[in-house]
Amino acid sequence: MLPQEEALNVLVEFLHVHGYTKVKGIPLETIRLLASIVLKENVFVYGKKIYQQVLGGAMGSSFTLALANIFMWKWQKELVRRQDMTCEYYRRYIDDVFMTWNKSENALKQILENANTWRPNIK
Repeated sequence: MLPQEEALNVLVEFLHVHGYTKVKGIPLETIRLLASIVLKENVFVYGKKIYQQVLGGAMGSSFTLALANIFMWKWQKELVRRQDMTCEYYRRYIDDVFMTWNKSENALKQILENANTWRPNIK
C-alpha cells in the first residue's frame, strides 16, 4: 500500500522531472491538493462501522493505479540506471518485473533484499 504523503510528493517530483510546471494550465501545487483529496477522502464500511482509509488508495481506482506506477518509478530509477550502464534489460508492468542479470548471485540477492525492505507495505 502506498504511503499517502510520500506518494503525493513523488507525484510532484515525477511531474517536475518530466518538465511540467502546470498540467493543462493547473499548477502542480493544485494538482497535489486535488490528488490528496482523491487519495485521502476514501471511506468504507466494515461491520456496520465507517472507516477512513489512511494508507494506500481506493481499490480499482484508475488514479490509485497511476499513482502506484509513479511511486514505483521513484524506486526503479536507480536500478534502471544501473541496468542501462551494464547493457542489461529491465521492464516492469504494474507489479511484475523482468530483468536480466550477469553479476554475482550475492549482488542480485542484495538488490532483492533492498527492494523488499524499501517500504514495508510494498513487496
